[in-house]
Amino acid sequence: MSQQLTLALSKGRIFEETMPLLNAAGIVVTEDPETSRKLILQTNDPGVRVIIVRASDVPTYVQYGAADFGVAGKDVLLEHGGEGLYQPIDLNIARCRMSVAVSAGFNYASAVRQGARLRVATKYTETARQHFAAKGVHVDLIKLYGSMELAPLVGLSDAIVDLVSTGSTLRANNLVEVEEIMQISSRLVVNQAAMKMKRERLQPILAAFERAAAATL
Repeated sequence: MSQQLTLALSKGRIFEETMPLLNAAGIVVTEDPETSRKLILQTNDPGVRVIIVRASDVPTYVQYGAADFGVAGKDVLLEHGGEGLYQPIDLNIARCRMSVAVSAGFNYASAVRQGARLRVATKYTETARQHFAAKGVHVDLIKLYGSMELAPLVGLSDAIVDLVSTGSTLRANNLVEVEEIMQISSRLVVNQAAMKMKRERLQPILAAFERAAAATL
């Protein structure tokens, strides 16, 4: 039983878009996390189980060996730092972009040019810090965990750094995207000890993921 593999996933888009990759490896999750209250889901393979965790916790579960491998967005991995993890495959799923957005009436270019100190609300403080530092822009970072779009509307911040896929939430709140920081997609991450100790068991699954991900390009 020591060769049991545990895969850490988060609910929602990453879970849904990982399912076809798992299926390509011959692994089918037998329960839907949206309807089941269980946090450990079995699969058709008794040697593979899936645990459901918060997206931001996936790298931590994998780093400490509570999961052998997991799927996490590049945004989450940049904040985590990727310590103790192999990141062998960009799965090309859950694609979006990390961007700077401001209220429609705010002149971002002028504020940056004049060297104003910007207040920026974001969940992604590490990524935002590096981005603005590279541009030589002074910022005060305000850490928020959700409803980013509200911050400029109520005067908490001048700008936000957040994930954008269609931009409809920004438009609905009268915000505009003024700068793209980077493209984001989800990666497969593997615990370093598991990569050594469970290589025979992991390798075919990783190879199947890689083939399936390449086929989506």
